[in-house]
Amino acid sequence: MTDTATAPAGVHEDGSPERLAIDTIRTLSMDAVQRANSGHPGTPMALAPVGWTLWTKFLRYDPDTPDWPNRDRFVLSVGHASMLLYSLLHLAGVKELDRTGKPTGRPAVSLEDIEAFRQLGSKTPGHPEYRHTTGVETTTGPLGQGCGNSVGMAIAERWLAARYNKPGFTLFDHDVYSLCGDGDMMEGVASEAASLAGHLKLSNLCWIYDSNHISIEGGTDLAFDEDVGKRFLGYGWNVIHVDDANDVAALTAAFDAFRKTDDRPTLIIVHSVIGWGSPRAGSEKAHGEPLGVENIAKTKEAYGWPAKDFYVPEGVQAAFEQAVAGRGRPLREEWQATLAKYEEVEPALAAELDLILAGKLPEDWDADIPVFEADEKGLASRDAGGKVLNAIAKRVPWLIGGSADLAPSTKTDIKGAASFEANNYGGANFHFGVREHAMGAVVNGMTLSGLRAYGSTFFVFLDYMRPPVRLSALMELGCTWVYTHDSIGVGEDGPTHQPIEHLAMMRATPGIDTIRPADANEVAEAWRAIVSDGQHPTALILSRQALPTLDRSKYASAAGVAKGAYVLADSPDPQVILIATGSEVSLALGAYEQLKSEGIAARVVSMPSWFRFERQDAAYRESVLPAKITARVAVEMAGGFGWDRYVGAKGRTVTMSGYGASAPAGKLMEAFGFTVGNVAQVAKEALQG
Repeated sequence: MTDTATAPAGVHEDGSPERLAIDTIRTLSMDAVQRANSGHPGTPMALAPVGWTLWTKFLRYDPDTPDWPNRDRFVLSVGHASMLLYSLLHLAGVKELDRTGKPTGRPAVSLEDIEAFRQLGSKTPGHPEYRHTTGVETTTGPLGQGCGNSVGMAIAERWLAARYNKPGFTLFDHDVYSLCGDGDMMEGVASEAASLAGHLKLSNLCWIYDSNHISIEGGTDLAFDEDVGKRFLGYGWNVIHVDDANDVAALTAAFDAFRKTDDRPTLIIVHSVIGWGSPRAGSEKAHGEPLGVENIAKTKEAYGWPAKDFYVPEGVQAAFEQAVAGRGRPLREEWQATLAKYEEVEPALAAELDLILAGKLPEDWDADIPVFEADEKGLASRDAGGKVLNAIAKRVPWLIGGSADLAPSTKTDIKGAASFEANNYGGANFHFGVREHAMGAVVNGMTLSGLRAYGSTFFVFLDYMRPPVRLSALMELGCTWVYTHDSIGVGEDGPTHQPIEHLAMMRATPGIDTIRPADANEVAEAWRAIVSDGQHPTALILSRQALPTLDRSKYASAAGVAKGAYVLADSPDPQVILIATGSEVSLALGAYEQLKSEGIAARVVSMPSWFRFERQDAAYRESVLPAKITARVAVEMAGGFGWDRYVGAKGRTVTMSGYGASAPAGKLMEAFGFTVGNVAQVAKEALQG
């Protein structure tokens, strides 16, 4: 369709409160994108009736208390349509909360914020960002991620309801809505998440699929022409079609049908026209660029709208806010009254819930964490991890999660606990199936709902779930990623299963703590640090092969893990420093003893976490790695990328320069130089400069 096309019938404003609000959303969206000269106006224009219908007629939400635990969640998975969400938050009168959850007295999104769309420091960035703008439930933009997050949120509601709802006390019964687009439906993560949601029969989950048949390159028929509805029927979803996004009555009936469905999730397929009412309607030109001043003028004329920028007709905002708050505020007040009575009848569970909502932990939550006796044979750090996880989970019941069909290998099952399934939403063990990508997005959604969730798989399969791991760091979520089979020590499975570059990728990701423990007691201290923190995600990297449990009466305490790196073994005046992580720490200790027997003074530094070490003050870092000792060797069965920051220009590394091979682990370590003799030899070479 060209820019000179005329508007379709039914575009002109009729002056009704409903239509005034819908057209306000449309015009605010096109004006904000035009002012920024950047953004996506077409989808907010098309979906304004969907947003209006859901928020004013169905969403259980109190604008004054946007963190009410039992609020319905609205996830804009089509994050590029952010102006739709910002317009809704503005018209609903949502109040801003600071990072501690306290009201600031300001609106979450003011008209001035909308005018500053996509500008530095504004509360209206190009894609919605959790923690940045009150009312944004999750960071979206990478397509499909919001879909996966919404499944995690729906799972969390079901788990919370199963544990805390009691006869006469319904504390959790909220719904989760996710607005999706053609791009979401093409991304594999949404398909994985939808399959899991159907299996779990999450009837509290509603996806609204904006089927506008437009992508950046043109019509979706260039690459996508499947029957999405039939696909979702195959997943076990309830599927409803709305033929026209402007048909508020049909939308209302669809949401009513969702609310009445109690045995499966619902997909509402809404057929819309992108850039509705504009000369670019139905064209890819309405998707990812401003409409242009002339086209906006024509669109407003077609709407019967004043030729004003950022115009909100009198009474529109007040009516919208009243519609949302008039329903949500009494529900929130009733919930608070129920909670007050619940605290009297169920004090133990109420105290537990208070901790969850406050992001706190029970007293003595770590009292059962085991201390492992010195043992040359030792055990795999994955085995130690399972023992520690189970010790903590007994005292922190909301520490829950699972694996991508690998719990027997990752050792992340909670012993004696039931599985979370459609017939038991109170289970603590989650079976994500072979769906690493969805697992990551779902765990993020669970964590966004207050749970201390974790997901696990083999480290090499980080490649299948990199986007949600990155988003967990961006959102500062306290989830835990447990990765086992951490090196060429995997052995016979060969290079397809032997991670090489993955440690470097994780360490390069801002805001995520990557911990690779050296023995069972470092694993215990790692879990202690992870759970006590909770302000950022952690990747816990564990071995398949057994690691010696170090004699802590001979070597330093594993409590040094909390600082990221510590002096494990030392000499009065060390000449060379051996730095290692994970299984290679025992190699460094062996080399230390050999060098000592040859009259060479060495120091061994265990460095499980670069992230934590970099957060220590300069004096501590200098005490561990004195600048005057330039002879340094880093030992790690992974790529050497990044180690130069610690070994310096004169240092050496014993690392991997390529992929591994298929052979018994011992043979591989010998072949690639991970032996005591080779580490000692490289240390002597470092001393020679």
